[in-house]
Amino acid sequence: MMNFRRLDIEDKQTVQKYTLRSKRRNCDLTFANLYSWRFLYLTEIAEYGGFLAFRFYVDGGLSYMLPVGDGDIRPVMEELMADAKAKGIPFRMYGVCKESCDELETLFPGMFMFTSDRDYADYLYLRSELSTLVGKKFQPKRNHINKFRNTYPDYEFKPLTRDLVTECIKLESIWCKANNCSEDEALQNERKSMNSALERFEELDIIGGVLMVGGRIVGFTYGAPVNSETFDTCVEKADTDYEGAYAMINNEFAKIIPEQYIYINREEDLGLEGLRKAKLSYQPHLLLEKFKLELK
Repeated sequence: MMNFRRLDIEDKQTVQKYTLRSKRRNCDLTFANLYSWRFLYLTEIAEYGGFLAFRFYVDGGLSYMLPVGDGDIRPVMEELMADAKAKGIPFRMYGVCKESCDELETLFPGMFMFTSDRDYADYLYLRSELSTLVGKKFQPKRNHINKFRNTYPDYEFKPLTRDLVTECIKLESIWCKANNCSEDEALQNERKSMNSALERFEELDIIGGVLMVGGRIVGFTYGAPVNSETFDTCVEKADTDYEGAYAMINNEFAKIIPEQYIYINREEDLGLEGLRKAKLSYQPHLLLEKFKLELK
């Protein structure tokens, strides 16, 4: 029997014992995300048979995430299905990548139905490309950056530190007013997640940066590790009155992300047309397709 418990900040070492050595690169496994979104998903974890299992609430019901670990996943999956049956709920699992779908189909032939949703595919980029923007395909980005540098020659980019957090939150408030956050539940939830992460950013292994013009913060960003070779950019906000600010902060941040990280995961586009266009414009190395698993 699995003994699930509510995820808390003290679980970081336990969670990262599994995730940092895993080959899975989806943003759902970033501990900073797991912690800062727990208010919404009521995330729970349990260790079982060399794996870490996740249970959470989404769309009004209890669901699971593919366990992380080494060894035979069959007993863990059977235990999760038994957990769902005992609770009288349909067994649903989210964030299952293609190679895991193939493995589960081999272990449980014909038992599951796998459904992909393009809106929740993660965008993965090469850190080396985002930090250098070399080549013809990145010419538009270099143009934006050059224009920003010429327009604001006194700009600075600094690592995010505790003393800058308050100013970042003020900028986010301005961004929220411009984007009608009060009328958008998803943006309100994102705001809660951001505040939760920034409140504990030292403990969450968060790395971030701020873009300043004339001593004023006009953009900020932060992220945290998914695994030993993938870094997740969790949040990126900028004042759009400063043309090129997003391209600038993206490039400058990629330069300070430690070189051990080959990939930068910039998360999903959630089906938002403008966000999809922006993420595609950075020439992703791959789209990490994720599936929902259900019993047939």
